[in-house]
Amino acid sequence: MPEAAPEAAARPSGFRWLLLGCLFAATVLNYLDRQTLSILAPLIQRDLKMSDAGYAGVVQLFLLAYTFAYLTAGWITDRLGSKLSLALFVGWWSLANMATGLVHSVIQLGAARFALGLGEAGNYTAAPKAVSERFPVRERGLALGIYTSGAMIGATIAPPLIGWIALSFGWRAAFLVTGGAGLVWLAAWLIVHRFLPPSPAAAREALPGEAEWSWRQILSSRQMWSLALARTLTDPVWYFYLFWFPKYLADARGLGLLAVASLAWIVYLAADLGSVGGGWLSGRLTQRGWSPARARLAVMGLAALIAPFGALIATSPAIPLVLALGAVVALAHMGFLVNLSTLIVDIFPRRQMATIFGIIAAGSGLGGMASTWVVGQFAGGHNYPPLFLAMAVLHPLGWAVARLALPKGEKHAA
Repeated sequence: MPEAAPEAAARPSGFRWLLLGCLFAATVLNYLDRQTLSILAPLIQRDLKMSDAGYAGVVQLFLLAYTFAYLTAGWITDRLGSKLSLALFVGWWSLANMATGLVHSVIQLGAARFALGLGEAGNYTAAPKAVSERFPVRERGLALGIYTSGAMIGATIAPPLIGWIALSFGWRAAFLVTGGAGLVWLAAWLIVHRFLPPSPAAAREALPGEAEWSWRQILSSRQMWSLALARTLTDPVWYFYLFWFPKYLADARGLGLLAVASLAWIVYLAADLGSVGGGWLSGRLTQRGWSPARARLAVMGLAALIAPFGALIATSPAIPLVLALGAVVALAHMGFLVNLSTLIVDIFPRRQMATIFGIIAAGSGLGGMASTWVVGQFAGGHNYPPLFLAMAVLHPLGWAVARLALPKGEKHAA
């Protein structure tokens, strides 16, 4: 992929960083909305008389919708563009989150979270497309790391914020407030776009290697399926720490809602560091002469060496060490994910970036659904140690699979 033309096109527009700020804010809301349920699970389960198996079923409904939506959200993004598609997605999931605060049965709760999943996937097809359009290769890793870190900011502030709202005004108010914030963002997004110059990508679409792919080319791509399988293997680790780690602290370690709210954010703050740091590190390697693909995979390999330390939680150490180990896993996972996502932006044609990104990301939902069912069986009996052990092997496996996406000449170098 030629570098000079993208650099020249992107440099004059400092507004791309304003756009990145909007993508960051959308990602904060995305994770704040989905995390609200896991933070309030004990209260909601008690109010709706919902078992752990029922809670796992609700999470699976979200993941089912999330997975299906990836397959369509990418196509919608490529047809409508990042501006209109992201407005559509954020508006939809914000209303779905507000609807969660109005439910009175497990069935209604499942329907509301299913609707949430249909909208939330679109954030991760529209955002990388915007990055691929406006950022040069050397800045892409950092750009993806910054907006992806919004997910961790959302997860970090969720425990204290959601806990405070629920304890002060009831758990239903937490969904109404966080969903309403998305509608405020929507108005700001449309206003900001009035001041943004046209995307420089239009002038670059005819560059060599950026011709539109046929569906046959897309579906027969070894690189695409390798990265999809890598996400299928590794994203269950994040879903486990996102949806079940707060419950582990409550169920297996006896912490109350206030204690979970005041401590769980530490793990998600570490994920922020992994997100931004992982993108920054691969960017530094490209500046030192590494090829983009080799740099991304090298950082992913480092993350795959660090993540297995989470297995030590299975020994039930003291709470401070549990939090430290959880933080290490979260940091490693986000460094892995950001660089895998940047590989997609580096490798595939920009015209169908969102479609291909959506197909690869669907692997995330498939892995999440399968793992959530398994986790639910163990968590129902508060049997968490085998789960921490199982999660420890997934990143090394995912890294081995992701190597298949590299050009043949770069595999040995990585």
